Amino acid sequence: MEREIITIDEEKCNGCGLCVPGCPEGALQIIDGKARLISDLFCDGLGACIGHCPEGAISIEKRESEPYDERRVMQNIIQAGPNTIRAHLAHLREHGETAFLEQALDVLKEKGIDVPEGYGDRKKSAQDDPGTGGCPGSRMLQFGGAEERKEAGDVSSQLRQWPVQLHLVSPGAPYYRHADVILAADCTAFALGDFHHRFLKGKALAIACPKLDEGREIYLAKLRLMIDEARINTLTVVIMQVPCCGGLLALAREAAEQSTRKIPLKKVVVGIRGEILSEEWA
Repeated sequence: MEREIITIDEEKCNGCGLCVPGCPEGALQIIDGKARLISDLFCDGLGACIGHCPEGAISIEKRESEPYDERRVMQNIIQAGPNTIRAHLAHLREHGETAFLEQALDVLKEKGIDVPEGYGDRKKSAQDDPGTGGCPGSRMLQFGGAEERKEAGDVSSQLRQWPVQLHLVSPGAPYYRHADVILAADCTAFALGDFHHRFLKGKALAIACPKLDEGREIYLAKLRLMIDEARINTLTVVIMQVPCCGGLLALAREAAEQSTRKIPLKKVVVGIRGEILSEEWA
């Protein structure tokens, strides 16, 4: 059976990543500087990602794709290199496609290609996967508000999503769309006793450390995508009263200035003893 599916011209692709949030199935990732279709299985062929590509590198082709042939897909995955192999295996494991994962591992074994670490034991579940795709800490989750969940301890949590670390989050995640977003320095939730109810309630979250985290350009790109693509309503930056924390506010301001949409930006400064020193629209 023929069906439509996307194809990526690697010569045209510049690795900007704008197509990734446009793929709700999570079939696209940026690996080795290029957009990769991680698995045909999760591409619906509707081309939601096409309009986000500024280079015209994505198109739709019609080809035989049913029944899904994991062994055929692995030929292309192997050619793309070890990072793409690992991402593909993680993608299959995360979605519970055990049979296809078995086939993929068989192909690697037949071709004498080393199986990535963590995939030698085929009985492992997605929760055991040390890679980004299967790690529980990076798996996208969206859950109800505190009133819809059992309380954890004496105080109910206001967290409604996972993951939260800025390197792990996807700007196109549903919980960021048209949301009020909190961008918090890592330490603020520990210093501020009422962080959840005062700032997090009803909002989406991303956390980062402007001093210790690497990949400033990645952070900047993700914040721009939140503003322009996810169309967030507001961005509140919560930082500590230490010089290095100012870098997070500067990053947010730069992203806001580079974005085509304009949104309200708030700055909140927390003292080292947990008091609010200032709260103002920047």
